[in-house]
Amino acid sequence: MKSLREDQKERLIEIVGPEDFSTGQSNLELHLHDISPHTGVLPSGVIWPTTTEEVAKVLEFTYLENIPVTPWGAGTSTEGNPLSTAGGLVINLTRMDRILAIREDDLQVDVQPGVLRKELNRKLSASGLFFPVDPGADATIGGMIANNASGVQTVKYGATKDFVMQLTIVLPDGNIIQTGTHAHKSSSGYDLTRLFIGSEGTLGIVTKATLRLCGIPACHLAATVTFESLESASEAVVLLIASGMEPAALELLTEELIHLMNEEKNLNLVEKPSLFCEFHGISTAALEETAALSREICEDCGALEFIYAIDEKERKNLWQARHDAWETIHRAHPGKETLIVDAAIPISRFPEMVSFSKQQVLQQGVPGYVFGHAGDGNLHIVLVGDPENKEEWQKLETINHQVVEQAIGLEGTCTGEHGIGIGKRKFMRLEHGESYDIMKKIKNMLDPKDLMNPGKIFI
Repeated sequence: MKSLREDQKERLIEIVGPEDFSTGQSNLELHLHDISPHTGVLPSGVIWPTTTEEVAKVLEFTYLENIPVTPWGAGTSTEGNPLSTAGGLVINLTRMDRILAIREDDLQVDVQPGVLRKELNRKLSASGLFFPVDPGADATIGGMIANNASGVQTVKYGATKDFVMQLTIVLPDGNIIQTGTHAHKSSSGYDLTRLFIGSEGTLGIVTKATLRLCGIPACHLAATVTFESLESASEAVVLLIASGMEPAALELLTEELIHLMNEEKNLNLVEKPSLFCEFHGISTAALEETAALSREICEDCGALEFIYAIDEKERKNLWQARHDAWETIHRAHPGKETLIVDAAIPISRFPEMVSFSKQQVLQQGVPGYVFGHAGDGNLHIVLVGDPENKEEWQKLETINHQVVEQAIGLEGTCTGEHGIGIGKRKFMRLEHGESYDIMKKIKNMLDPKDLMNPGKIFI
């Protein structure tokens, strides 16, 4: 859909007001890209609703007028998840950014979808609570729900789906439904809340969410562990998890990435395959005992060095450097773009998957950085190339295909946390088989006109 008629523009302005609707070229172009190499189709307009009722009126209108809609959060997706593929209307939810209620006694918070993760935790800190899902990027809560985001602390706390208790959702035709309750458990009927989590805006738009919270840990302990080989580091990951050490975070980094981090952040880390670990607990003594046991496990796997009791400032700098890994890689290769491979496998197959991935990068002879959330089997490879050079970019795509197909063959998934979007649609049939057809039927039932974020998840 290339343009909106004047009467359609007038109706959308009636719903939200002239300040919250635009067909200006600059606003349209701002919604052509997320941080992925994918490019969307220029939308016909952008609208910024501020209430559930406004979203409902917008969707009721677009449904009647057959206007495709694409929900938008912070634009931090890595698979083209919020990019329009059919023009139409982008519904930007960033002005729905209110924290509606903090219920300390229930360990719950009600939020609108445009609330940013970091701002939420800043507000919650006064209550001694936090929302522990940490994808690194300062994503919106709505985007995290749409993508079932996870991140470095998933190994201890879980993914977004483990913290969503109740949702208010506007369906494609403008009807409003509520799923879930404020109770911590329920065995009442189908779990529709989980259906919408990870649906990437293809089934409806979340306008309110109740999230479960955790108490801020009394003590933190960070550790860095270096190994001679990537295989030894990967084996240590499996044993640490199997031994019940319960790290809050357990990240695997290669020497190439650590070298870039040292250059940019002046960290002075040993440039060898390494694990970044963090443990949370109620006392320093308990954490030191955990660290001592973890050290024994790592040394049995050939660890060269195990450093812990890192001070608070150094701990924060260490994790900030890890969170900034993609940006660090991007800056180290000016004029190039990155393709981020995201796959997850059973923990027991992690060492095998790491070796396979490293081998594929070496065979293709392109810059590639292997790392990931090792504690939950989530592997990332950031590949660097020039999209304008078809031969070079094809090498990146080849690695992506080989790694993803290997992960699925090991009973894993094509995406651990980045979602399907545009980039991973081609793997859905391979991973899900006949279940893929059930997903399509659900999509067709709720969105028979295929207006909600078309071109995502399904081919």
